[in-house]
Amino acid sequence: MAAKTDNFQSPDYFNLDELLSDEHKLIRETVRNYVKKEISPIIEDYAQRAEFPEQIVKQMGELGVFGPTVPEQYGGGGLDYISYGLMMQELERGDSGVRSTASVQGSLVMFPIYQYGNEEQRNKYLPKLASGEWLGCFGLTEPNHGSDPSSMLSNIKDAGDHVILNGSKMWISNAPFSQVAVVWAKDEAGDIRGLILERGMEGFSTPTTHGKWSLRASATGELVFDNVKVPKANILPNVKGLKGPLGCLTKARYGIAWGAVGAAMDCYDTALQYSKERIQFGRPIGGFQLQQKKLAEMVTEITKAQLLNWRLGVLMNEGKASPQQVSMAKRNACEVATDICRSARQMLGGMGITGEYSVMRHMMNLESVITYEGTHDIHLLITGMDVTGFNAFK
Repeated sequence: MAAKTDNFQSPDYFNLDELLSDEHKLIRETVRNYVKKEISPIIEDYAQRAEFPEQIVKQMGELGVFGPTVPEQYGGGGLDYISYGLMMQELERGDSGVRSTASVQGSLVMFPIYQYGNEEQRNKYLPKLASGEWLGCFGLTEPNHGSDPSSMLSNIKDAGDHVILNGSKMWISNAPFSQVAVVWAKDEAGDIRGLILERGMEGFSTPTTHGKWSLRASATGELVFDNVKVPKANILPNVKGLKGPLGCLTKARYGIAWGAVGAAMDCYDTALQYSKERIQFGRPIGGFQLQQKKLAEMVTEITKAQLLNWRLGVLMNEGKASPQQVSMAKRNACEVATDICRSARQMLGGMGITGEYSVMRHMMNLESVITYEGTHDIHLLITGMDVTGFNAFK
């Protein structure tokens, strides 16, 4: 498939750029240019072949999108959360699978090692993960325990200077290519503990998940643990219980809120440009009321989501953002993005289902994004419980 030129122009209807620092804008432009140069020309071909472009791992490490909020002394960027959000927005504007790779690496692997690990673990793992020398994955969800991770069956048993890990994890981004896995399992007291696994540990395998119609350019797999000996030095010492993995998910969901809006921005821009060029009944289709209605609604919802994300970023920087606020932003962005992608697909007519445009790929990808890191309904119930005080989960 021939490489296409990426002529994306970002919608900024309410002059949000005035709320960003020069550093924020420079970071956004740097990642946007990377996507235009390295991702857009190849991603459709990789998605069609259901293949992960491994070369992007080192590229993204050099770009600085792995663990951007982790302190510089550990190889991270030492940046704020708006910088992180803008990076995720631009990566997902290219492809949700590319953003997923970065989200997992930064929020689900580097963050727990930094936040819950000790100094030895930080120094051993974080610099190599930040540079892209190592790729990491995060093992929480299981075949029979997705939205209810507290019921997980993966477990560890004490065996002297190590523990024995048994169980399995499913729907794990990056798994087939990862050198490192942050895995959550129950100890003999029933407490959920975090462990750092390394490829090559006996009994640890990462079979690839095949047959996906979504995130086709992203590597997804399982983690299987068959009496894996894990040194006690690899247990994250500073957290016990579900709050450990949920703390990671809050950071990842924040990135998804920005990322999904990036996908929406790409679909809107594609539809807008198409509406100016496609001639039907003797004039551009953008001149017809129904098409203008679609475009007006798209840019309105994008603008509202951009403002919500920016405000959430400010709260994250101040340490004031609640997990419930992050849930609302993730859910809102996914709903907005899926609706916009569908409308854009309709505006493109038959061309909208082809690989000639990014819209159908975004549509399929977003079916995963709206499901992972807490399903759409789960986030609804998180908000519902927060406003009513009643738990509707059980």
